[in-house]
Amino acid sequence: MTVIRLAALRVAAVSALLLSTSYAFAQQSPVSNITRVRGTVESLTGENLLVKSRDGKDVTLHLAQNAGVAGVAKMSLADVKVGSYIGVTSVPASDGSQRAVEVHVFPEAMRGTGDGTQPWDLKPNSSMTNGAVDDRTVAANDGHTLTVKYHGGERKVLVTPDTTVVTFVPAKRSEIKAGTPVFAIATKKPDGTLDVARLSIGRDGVSPPM
Repeated sequence: MTVIRLAALRVAAVSALLLSTSYAFAQQSPVSNITRVRGTVESLTGENLLVKSRDGKDVTLHLAQNAGVAGVAKMSLADVKVGSYIGVTSVPASDGSQRAVEVHVFPEAMRGTGDGTQPWDLKPNSSMTNGAVDDRTVAANDGHTLTVKYHGGERKVLVTPDTTVVTFVPAKRSEIKAGTPVFAIATKKPDGTLDVARLSIGRDGVSPPM
């Protein structure tokens, strides 16, 4: 294996580990200390990242030089196999079932990240479920029902043609430019500063859907 190949693998592994750490931290920390920011980059000056949030507000994030960056790339539902470790944002349907708004497939190095289900703020009444795909069956309207199993339980979610499916890929800080869609889990410090250890950025027209 070439030196270049080894270096690339190390970068991917470190990227996955850092992203895993930030997601796990976000799910274990007090809710009052956590702010999820979704929007587009306005500018990056030194360690100050200015983001126009989805509600139109300007949010300044502190992005340290050693902060990790992960790309979010489109993925086919056909590539989500039994055994894949995924995160699913879902909302309850009128019949009581869970309909997936988005599915993100974790790299193998991130298996076990945030295992379980919890409330999420992507949409009203949405929740996030992280776990391994235990079963998938064809459902009506060209959709699929995925059974996501996690420690202590499982959840069935309906993935439709409208569901966004993505995966994480290594990215570079140099890709953070004005107009880049971003998702960040920030930790609010006592002085009000929003620290970000990891940033997810969209690739090829894909916005982080989490």
